[in-house]
Formats: sequence, structure tokens, C-alpha cells
Amino acid sequence: MSNEYDVVIIGAGHNGLVTAGYLARAGLRTLVLESRHMVGGACVTEEIFPGYKFSTTSYLCSLMQEKVTRDLELEKFGFTVYPKDPAFFSPFPDGRYLMMGSDTLATCKEIGKFSTRDAERYPQYEEYVDRLAGFVEPLLLETPPDITGRGFGDWQKLASLGRRVMNMLEEELIGHVHILSQSVKDFLDPWFESEALKVALATDGVIGTKGGPYTPGTAYVLLHHVMGGVGGKRGLWGFVRGGMGGITQAMASSARSVGVEIRTGARVAKILAKDGRATGLVLISGEEIRARVVASNADPKVTFLKLLEERELPSDFHAAIRSLKIEGVSMKINLALDGLPDFTCIPGSTLAPHHKTTIHICPTMEYIERAYDDSKYGRPSAQPMLEITIPSTYDSTLAPPGKHVVNIFLQYTPYTLSPDVAPSWHALKESYADRVMDIIEEYAPGFKSRVLHRQVLSPLDLEEEYGLTGGNIFHGEMSVDQLFFMRPAPGWAKYRTPIRGLYLCGSGAHPGGGVMGAPGHNAAREIQKDWKKLKRG
Repeated sequence: MSNEYDVVIIGAGHNGLVTAGYLARAGLRTLVLESRHMVGGACVTEEIFPGYKFSTTSYLCSLMQEKVTRDLELEKFGFTVYPKDPAFFSPFPDGRYLMMGSDTLATCKEIGKFSTRDAERYPQYEEYVDRLAGFVEPLLLETPPDITGRGFGDWQKLASLGRRVMNMLEEELIGHVHILSQSVKDFLDPWFESEALKVALATDGVIGTKGGPYTPGTAYVLLHHVMGGVGGKRGLWGFVRGGMGGITQAMASSARSVGVEIRTGARVAKILAKDGRATGLVLISGEEIRARVVASNADPKVTFLKLLEERELPSDFHAAIRSLKIEGVSMKINLALDGLPDFTCIPGSTLAPHHKTTIHICPTMEYIERAYDDSKYGRPSAQPMLEITIPSTYDSTLAPPGKHVVNIFLQYTPYTLSPDVAPSWHALKESYADRVMDIIEEYAPGFKSRVLHRQVLSPLDLEEEYGLTGGNIFHGEMSVDQLFFMRPAPGWAKYRTPIRGLYLCGSGAHPGGGVMGAPGHNAAREIQKDWKKLKRG
């Protein structure tokens, strides 16, 4: 086995595999190293219990870039998405419910149960958000300018962006200012009066975020989550056939078809650097691998604070990475169920449209805000926000006949616990999961008795098992001060790093988190631009 490559990539998560696929197609001899026993990183399907296949971490698909899917021929290698429609189901304590989907007329009829005015306004809102997303979407596959060095190319990019802004309609320009500065509550309040509708929409603004609906900046997180789509419908999410691992298995097959070598069970101990240039890496086994390019799909803290010596980095850059906000507030619970839940508001456990949605248990904006308040003081939310999906209602291969797999993504569960709460998440997570089961039981009596198996992944588990520092699913907060040319640090948003030949290709780079493949695509493009110089040494 050769230990010399053109490119070695740390991490076989989806972005690492995307980078590998592009570089191998460009003729570079590429190796991907994955510390776990399987490819996929946090985008995997795992048979945790016999006969039950779970998307253990990430669980829905929408943001995956069509260009990446097309370029890497992912559909040829089995990548298929089932559109999730209806989209949302929100049961409320008073017995009412709201169901929303891609059929605008049907959705407006549902909204009309709570507000005739909101039902009339909703199509305008969708069109408005669609226009805002249309401005940002092209930026996802662009390399941000450097606002610190401001070379000629950077000025050109800034000028081009400025021209696009100048050509905007006034209401769109104001809308983008609001998106970047407002809380999701402040963004939605002028549009709607119904609390039921606002809270259903607001979940996209806080999911995976260390912030509540009243926190400035959460409006952008909402926009980030509606920039994708499935089957040509913007904002629609879907279930990947075979679970989320269906994406990364297709990516791995695509990469191997063009000569990429992928090794699992290969944990990197150190990135090698000499005279300011990356020369390869060392595995924990002691094996040394040489390469002209090292691309890291690990998050910025792992890459720069754990795999490199501090002396290899400029002090200001090292300080910026140390101060990167990356503590997560999310927990994942995966369940095997003996049948479907029976909700009080829509009785029956026979498969029905509401079982095929994302089920939100968070009745009001204040409910979510109070849940967030708990987490600010190191306490898991007494009344957490729950997002529940049942992918086996679309894909029968995930569970035995008559059984189902359930994903529960919930927050707020702070990575750093107050000492008076518990000594660690390992001591707390099961009892806290019991509390979550009790909350679901209030809306769907008998739910707990249907649970056959349970897996609980705390923020600490997400860090220890999947390499997500702080349990942050985005490789760093998606706040305005950590986006675009500020991600991961000012002056270093072009995927390059202070170490020549070392690149960042994961979600810690622009445009951030979500299973989209954009950071991997963009990093590969920049590596190809530099390749001739790097090859010469």
C-alpha cells in the first residue's frame, strides 16, 4: 500500500467525500481517511438494533446541492429522496392541530382554522421568502472574498455583490437586513397573527441553534433551512432511501469509481507541517502518510487545535479558532416502535398523512423561548422543543413489517451542564430521555408502551462518537458573525489556511452546516486552482 498521495482528506463525512470525488475526477491521486468503522461521518444509516436501520444523526435531506448531485452522478449510485409531504404537523394541547404541505391551497385552509387573515397572507410570505432565498442561493457555491487582504479579485467579488444589492427591490433589501439582524419572532410578527402558524415556521429558525425565537440572527437560520428543496419544490424536505447513509454510500461509490481510496478505522493523530507547509499526516497507529495537499473535513477546533501544534499557526488565527462559538444544544433519540403513535387530536394508529410529516411539539413561541432560557444556565429544558419524524412511513426497508423507526431531534440540551444538574451527560441522558417520552405521551397516549428499543445521543455523545466538537451539528454556530467571509475566521474564508497546502472542506467553512455538499465542492475548486503551484512545491 502506497503512503504517498496527491491529496489526503481527513474524514469521510459527506463534504470530505464530495471533495474527494471532484479532485479524483481532476486527476489527483486521492485518499480519504475515516476514524469510524464506516463512511458518512454524521450522515449515516446504522442498524443499531437488529432489523431496524436508523439515520442516527442527520435525518432529513433538502439542502443537497443539485450541481453536486449531478456532477458526482449520485443518482446513478443509488441516491434517491422521497419528498416529505405533508411537511409539518403541529398538535396543540387544546386538541387542535395544524398541518402544512406543498399544496398551498390545502395549507391555507389549515391556517384558516386559526386565522383567516394569515391564510390570505401566507402565499405572499412564501413568495417573499422565496425571493430572499433566490438572492442567497448562488452564494452557497461561491468562494467568499477576503475582507482583510482585499486583493483585486476580492474587490471584484465585493463589487459584484454590491451591484446585485443595488439592483434589488427596496423591500428585498430591507428583507435581507432583517434576515441578518432580526430574531425569527421579529421577522414573522409583521406577517402573521396566529401563534400556531408562527411557531410552526419559527422551528426552522432555531433548529440546531444556540438561541431562541427571540434571539437576533435566528431569522437567517430560518432562511438557511428553506434554501434547498426536493423535486423542484423550494423548502420541501425529504427522506433518503435507505436512510441518510444512502447519500454518503452513493458518494463513496461515486468516489471509488474514479479511483479514490477510502480507509475506515483510520484515526488521524497529527497533521504534519514543515516550514509553513502541510506535508501529510500521522495516524494514531503511527503510520505516516505523505501528500502535497491535506484537506480536513473535521471541524475547525479539531483541525487547528487538536491536529496541529500551536506553534505552527499564527497567534491571531489560533486565538480566533479558540474563540469560535461551537457548543451545541441538541440531542437525538432514535426509537424502534411497535406501530404508529395515536395522537389525541387525530385518533388512530393506522398510517395517515400526519404520520408522514415532521411532527413538532412546541405549542407557542414562549414555550420555545423558555426552553432556551433553561439551557442558558446549563439546564436541559424542562419542556424541550421536539421534532419527530417517522421515515419508515416512506421506506419500508428500515424496519420489520408493522414496526417503525422514529427520529426525535430535540433541544435545548446544553453541552456544558451546570454542576448542580449532573456530573456529565452520560449520567443524565437516559433519565432525561424518560422525560421526553412523558411529554410525547401527553399528545399521543400509549406512545411509551410502543417503544421496543431506544438509543439516546447527548451532545457529549455527538462529540465523542461522531467528532462534533461541543455536539454542534453545524461545525460552529450559524450566527452572522460566523458566516460568509467570517467563516471560520476573518481572512480565512477561502478554504485555505495559514498552512500552505492545508484546506478546510467541512461545514466549518462557508456556507456552513446541513447536508448540502457545498463546502466540499468549493474547497475542491480552490484546491484545483492551487494545484499546479502545489505540485511544483
